Amino acid sequence: MIVIRTLAAALAAAFLILVPAQAAELPAAIIVHAGKADSLNHGFALQFAEALAQGNNALTIQVEESQGSVQNIIDAMHHGGNYLFTAPPNLIAQARRGDKPFERNSGYGGIRALFPIPFLTMQWVVRSDSGVKRFADLAGKPFVPGAKASFGERQTAAALHLLGLDERVQLIDIDPAGNQVAGVAFAGAFPLPAISNLATQTPIRLLSLTRGELAKMLAADDSLVADIVPARTYAGVDDNVNTIAQPAGAYSTMQMSDATAYAIVKAFWTQKAALGERNPAWRSVTAASLAKLGVKLHKGALRYYREAGIKIPSALK
Repeated sequence: MIVIRTLAAALAAAFLILVPAQAAELPAAIIVHAGKADSLNHGFALQFAEALAQGNNALTIQVEESQGSVQNIIDAMHHGGNYLFTAPPNLIAQARRGDKPFERNSGYGGIRALFPIPFLTMQWVVRSDSGVKRFADLAGKPFVPGAKASFGERQTAAALHLLGLDERVQLIDIDPAGNQVAGVAFAGAFPLPAISNLATQTPIRLLSLTRGELAKMLAADDSLVADIVPARTYAGVDDNVNTIAQPAGAYSTMQMSDATAYAIVKAFWTQKAALGERNPAWRSVTAASLAKLGVKLHKGALRYYREAGIKIPSALK
């Protein structure tokens, strides 16, 4: 367990300070479950937990290792109003339907969204001199689909199958920096350091899904959403890249008080720019990311977004 402690009072003036009446309503500590210690979401949780404490010196955050998103959602039924967890929205939808591995529990209907965290975005990278400008051009060429059994490998295999290329592309396991391959698949929040490093070694291109290709991918997997890697995220990639991603967010339940949810969400967005300076992946999180959370916002969170003038999709209200 890692405890992110509050800052000294001298720093508090630089950040959000709630009025005493609100601060008195906050729990002694917020417990965060966000996967195993070596997972991406656990790392993101440590980062946003520190930001929350910096954004509001009345908040103390405890980030605890968990068995993953499924367990995080199940645990939400056994914790009180001081519990916060990360998960992809499709798993919350599964829990509400009672689909395996979840058992039917009406309590899952009380899960509420707080804020987005960086999405797991597919980024298919090819060498500019490979002659590959679209997915069809991968036919007959060697390509690294990503680490074995990873999200990236699964989505690469799914994309090639849906596009009729699964028997025509030579999938291999090799160092992506080698010149033997046309390209390599990566999955993660952009900008990914590995891709940035590749771009300094050799000119690269990111494959962009056409509208039809994107529609096929989304229709085949309800856990995915459309995403865009903005132009100039990587050196030499001067156009927006259309791709897919698995969204994720920070959630709680209706048991969390409105005051606590409001304080957490306000502290997060107050510190979001600073988070982006420490880890550029947080720059990919915008107000538009809220639409992908798939769950109604907590009333306390909704209050903050309304005060901030952020337009909220009706499905989240």
